[in-house]
Amino acid sequence: MGAVWSPDGTRLAFTYKPKSASATDIAIMDWKTHRVRNLTRETTKDHVWESPIWSPDGTAIYASRSNSSFSDSDVYRLAADAGSKENLTAHSGDRRTAASSVSPDGRTLLVTSDRPGGYPNVALLAVATKQLIWVTDTKWEANSGDISPDGKQFTYTINADGRSDAYVADFTTRLGSKIAFAPGLNSYAGSPSAFSPNGDRLLVSHESSTQAADLWAYDVARAQSQQLTLSLAPSLAGAKIPASTLVHYRSFDGKIISAFLWVPYNLKRDASNPAIVLPHGGPTGQTQDHFNREVIALVSRGYVCIAPNVRGSTGYGMSFQTANVKDLGGGDLQDEVYAVKFLEATGYVSARKIGITGGSYGGYMTLMAIGKTPNLWAAAVEEYGIINWLTMIEHEDPFLQQYERGLLGDPVKDRAIYLADSPITYIRNEKAPLLVLQGDNDIRVPKEEAQQVVRIIRADGGTVQAHYYANEGHGFAKREDQIDALQRTVEWFDRYLKRSTKAPPS
Repeated sequence: MGAVWSPDGTRLAFTYKPKSASATDIAIMDWKTHRVRNLTRETTKDHVWESPIWSPDGTAIYASRSNSSFSDSDVYRLAADAGSKENLTAHSGDRRTAASSVSPDGRTLLVTSDRPGGYPNVALLAVATKQLIWVTDTKWEANSGDISPDGKQFTYTINADGRSDAYVADFTTRLGSKIAFAPGLNSYAGSPSAFSPNGDRLLVSHESSTQAADLWAYDVARAQSQQLTLSLAPSLAGAKIPASTLVHYRSFDGKIISAFLWVPYNLKRDASNPAIVLPHGGPTGQTQDHFNREVIALVSRGYVCIAPNVRGSTGYGMSFQTANVKDLGGGDLQDEVYAVKFLEATGYVSARKIGITGGSYGGYMTLMAIGKTPNLWAAAVEEYGIINWLTMIEHEDPFLQQYERGLLGDPVKDRAIYLADSPITYIRNEKAPLLVLQGDNDIRVPKEEAQQVVRIIRADGGTVQAHYYANEGHGFAKREDQIDALQRTVEWFDRYLKRSTKAPPS
């Protein structure tokens, strides 16, 4: 994974992880002989090496070593021949630093590093002195990009509350200018660099809640952009898709929660309409202002949709990101519950027509919601969600076992937390009809999790239906399966929130 060519094109550096291992290492392949050798040999179970970058002369590789909780990382210089390593960002406590590019003279790395409070910011790292020279100072989420081929400019992005802007900065002054694109998700694309070979253009990706992701060429000198791809289907391009609205509300303890809200056109404000809450995956993740096919399918059929970034989400500092550690399905579930209160307060939504759906941790949250707060939900659709953290840790990928330990603790010493934070403890309280969608070959959330859900609810006489997708893993890769899952989801909610007479597919 993450393969990058050496400057002379004779070697490949990439991340390497055996199936049975929890740690990921950096390896090099000689392209002529195809011989592979490891540069790193991680001895701990809860760290990974990632993002290799070649030095301009090909003698070294810069890479990041991170813990499984994604709360601490360092940048190392690895000798490409001997494999010796040097930590360039040694520190005490938790602090994340990762490199994204190296200057043409090899003296400086462009990095993302935490400022106090765990807020990622952009900096220049002098390789010789190991000194950080800061570029940004924001309490949002800044991410470093690429240094231009002539070393005079570099790029970075800032994700502010789920919407991102792209910047070009002068290498000497470190002053950045935002490039002009419509609001949404604006980021840099291209490999090994977003810069063209002569540095005069940049490859930019733009998308929003109403615009599918497309590539644009940005002329740096003229500050002009040209669209290169047209991804949106003509039928959707001509349709009026309701745009997202960024909203905020207070949760049970006063914490401010950000969310994206979608309201169908011409909706009557008579408290009669159905609504869907969409928890995101992770939990170390964030709902951003992207082109969301599931939301479009639902909002175009009359559903108000809200996607909260609850505690545990990334993008709001490390304190917020770790606010649900050893409390999964606790405070973060209440943040979802208070999203329902927000919906009801708008005057559009009926309290008797609330549904919830999500995948992975969003699927877990869906199961926790209908089990711990059963009277709130009229229907639910969960995709590859966790029902039992104790069975999950027995069957999941070794690295994810370490990730789970970082969230919940030791499964023996902290068994009570695992039980309290598992939907299996509460699922028999469910009242909402539940649709389960699961890939047969999921190694992140094994099929057994879905089978437990179905078995328990059926034994108790509840309403549950499951569909398993052959040759699919964690998420559905085949276009026909993606469409099928959307259709099943819409039809399930139509049946139980709109009382449609059409039966969902079996």
